[in-house]
Amino acid sequence: MCGVIEWSIIYMKIFLIYLLLMNIAGFAAMGIDKCKAKAHAWLSLLGGSAGTWAGMYAFRHKTKHWYFVKGMPLIFFIHVVIACVIYRNFY
Repeated sequence: MCGVIEWSIIYMKIFLIYLLLMNIAGFAAMGIDKCKAKAHAWLSLLGGSAGTWAGMYAFRHKTKHWYFVKGMPLIFFIHVVIACVIYRNFY
C-alpha cells in the first residue's frame, strides 16, 4: 500500500507542474502575441486558464470580448473542480 501512496504523490506533483507550465504558457501567449492570441486559446483548455485569465488583465487583452470575460473564469472553475476530483481520488 505504501508504494501506491508514493506513486500517487509523484503523479500529483507531475500534474501540478503541468498545470504551472500551462498557466505560464497561457500568460505568455496573451503578452507575446496580442494579435493572434485566439490561436493560443487552446492553452486555456489544456490547463492554463488561470495564467491566460491573468494575462488578459495584465496586458489588457481580450477584456472587451464577452466570451473571454465569461469563458476564462468558467474554464478556470471547471479546472478547479477537476483538480478537486483528482485530489479526492488520490487521497
